[in-house]
Amino acid sequence: MKDNIVIVGGGIAGMEAARQLLMLGYKPILVEKTDHLGGHVADWHCLFPDMTLAREVIENLAGQIKEANIFLETEVSFINKMKMGYNVMFSNGVNVICKAILLATGFDLFDASKKEEYGYGIYDQVMTNRDLEQWFNTGDDKRITGKDIKKVGFVHCVGSRDVKAGNQQCSKVCCITAIKQAMEMKERFPDAEIYCFYMDLRLFGKKYEDFYIKAQMESGIHFIRGRVSEVSENLQGQVIVKTEDTLSGKPAKITLDLLVLMAGIVCNREAVQTASLVQVTTDSDGFLKSKDNILNIIETDSKGVFLAGTATGAKTVPETAAEARAVALAIHNYLVSQQ
Repeated sequence: MKDNIVIVGGGIAGMEAARQLLMLGYKPILVEKTDHLGGHVADWHCLFPDMTLAREVIENLAGQIKEANIFLETEVSFINKMKMGYNVMFSNGVNVICKAILLATGFDLFDASKKEEYGYGIYDQVMTNRDLEQWFNTGDDKRITGKDIKKVGFVHCVGSRDVKAGNQQCSKVCCITAIKQAMEMKERFPDAEIYCFYMDLRLFGKKYEDFYIKAQMESGIHFIRGRVSEVSENLQGQVIVKTEDTLSGKPAKITLDLLVLMAGIVCNREAVQTASLVQVTTDSDGFLKSKDNILNIIETDSKGVFLAGTATGAKTVPETAAEARAVALAIHNYLVSQQ
């Protein structure tokens, strides 16, 4: 019988790693704290740049890991280091002896209410990227449903590249997510004027620039380079945004029916606590610390403990899946070397 492998986190990284390990002949044990697989992607509607339905991606992966031991609504309570591996205790009372642990613990979204100047939780017509995705999926949100939406704004880098917010890192996917959501809103409200307020557009991925050009040329999205300095509300309940167009050097004041804040990616704080049980710490960027950030980003200094996905920083879905495939092979090679 092959050695046990515990995977903490049932998002894209955990699911893809489980799929690969199954093909290598293992029966991984996957632990997910929520009642469903898919992580944050399960909350999303479409994925850039091909507008693939997130639900289809999750269902595809879930269908291929049915042979794994999957525990939902379960957390890691304690991990005890043993001579030849680890004794992992779950919140459901199950104990597992394993030789390898994969921390695929994902990320949190920045709490947009901490940026009070943007009005989230204060003004009725301010929402986050997550809120908007939920509306795309359900069609139910009082900020949009039944409203005459004529002008929509998207604020990039909310809680990212922001020393005061405690996160200097770029969230990597916010720019392209804002463009995707802007285009989706244009499809639903063809007559609406839609604005993206950005510091810099960081579009590094495959077909991302094409996506950006399409947003301008076909969807007519307006891109304004400049940080939003102030958000207020008028008597009609609309949102008033003040910014400066740094390309033209002119201030801008725009009244919107809806303002969407692109909350950035930050480290999953619960993951930090779990990682500490196996002596894995955080790096200077706040995410879990790898052995190094060049060739060994999926390894740690703790023997038999591996990392994958956004536990180590912001990543796209393709990057996360690729890293999960790499870590599955790394775990296999490690276990072979221990025999």
